[in-house]
Amino acid sequence: MKTPLLKSLALFSILSVHSLSQAAGLPPFDGNQALPTLAPMLEHSMPAVVNISTSKNIQVSDNPLMQDPVFRQFFNVPNQLRQQQQKNSLGSGVIIDSKQGLVLTNNHVIDKADTIMVTLHDGRQLNAELIGTDPESDVAVIKIPANNLSQLTMADSSLLKVGDFVVAIGNPFGLGQTVTSGIVSALGRSGLGIEKYENFIQTDASINPGNSGGALVNLRGELIGMNTAILAPTGGNVGIGFAIPSNMINSIKDALVKHGVVKRGLLGVTTQDLTPDLVNAFNLETQHGAAISRIENDSPAAKAGLEPGDIIVGANDKPINNSQDINNLVGLLQIGDKVTIDYFHGTEKKAVTAVIAKPELTQVAGEKLHRLLQGTVLSDTAKNQLEGISIDKINTASYAWQVGLRPGDLIVSANRYRVHNLDEFKRAVNPNSAVLINIQRGDQGLFVVLR
Repeated sequence: MKTPLLKSLALFSILSVHSLSQAAGLPPFDGNQALPTLAPMLEHSMPAVVNISTSKNIQVSDNPLMQDPVFRQFFNVPNQLRQQQQKNSLGSGVIIDSKQGLVLTNNHVIDKADTIMVTLHDGRQLNAELIGTDPESDVAVIKIPANNLSQLTMADSSLLKVGDFVVAIGNPFGLGQTVTSGIVSALGRSGLGIEKYENFIQTDASINPGNSGGALVNLRGELIGMNTAILAPTGGNVGIGFAIPSNMINSIKDALVKHGVVKRGLLGVTTQDLTPDLVNAFNLETQHGAAISRIENDSPAAKAGLEPGDIIVGANDKPINNSQDINNLVGLLQIGDKVTIDYFHGTEKKAVTAVIAKPELTQVAGEKLHRLLQGTVLSDTAKNQLEGISIDKINTASYAWQVGLRPGDLIVSANRYRVHNLDEFKRAVNPNSAVLINIQRGDQGLFVVLR
């Protein structure tokens, strides 16, 4: 039997839960109504989400260096007898065009796969064809036979707000199709070092390995994002997952379907985020924008009249809050596209129009290096009278760390060309092939292949 105090506490708890339910926007319910459920929406949405399995054959040798064809080519090492091993991976995908059989997924789900198998909600297994892939945004499009398929409609992700309810659908840990729910925790997440172009939706809907490429939908069952990554310091889900917004996906998808690749162009600006010191130094009234720190010679930005010290605050009628915003916007434009830039030159607000140009070879090489060495901080330096590019910091979750680079390493050559600074590094890189670098680590030297 409960005491009056316990009764009061129990009543308080009931009222508190009721109040929280109202505040959280949960549907009202009484015993005479049907139970609130997401089932009707999911019955429509789940058939459009598929499971993806891939396999690729890799050749192995007793000597790790012999596994790399670039190393053998550079040093004229003859081919040795190698064994083949098959590597398999699992992920998810979303049918976005049932008539053409087009399926969206992450690039890292199908990267370098020899075979791609799609399993539909009804159990059918279909071989998929690769249409196009964009590693820098981690988006890929594959195609399956268009026979009695369901598709998801894309929503306008710019209308999302923090607190909106969302549902993640995918294939975590290869268990089969699984649904989790949560809310939009944050918008416009960038600077994570996961992709070159980042504008993530953050959600607490549970996302785990195998969910990559799956759907993040709203309560109408519309696609608002593609699940891509998680922050998992303990190895499991901690309620911080990231999805690529549908508007960003849509732009990339169109380019991949048309060209098979995203033909990114050059604006020719290097920008940095505004800090309180820069705001005071430039006597700005705004705290948002991207400060131009460098303009490339003869670039579209230079021809449009932009200068170092100008502050970009808008582009194509969209606000620019930081350097990642301008990077994302330019990254979604194609060669020949026009971009209208709103900026401050001193205290005067101006607007110019630039035409995105074809990148120079060194620009393409620089973009490749940015992707391969994402999560690292480099500087031109000399150690013990030896000049090169120093790796000052490195993210332990990055690709560069995985291939063996470490803080304190000094890059002294690339593709057997001696490099003393970052510009020479870029000129030594072939954008269409792997990069063989020689690093100095203390009194030791070793080779690392970046691909």
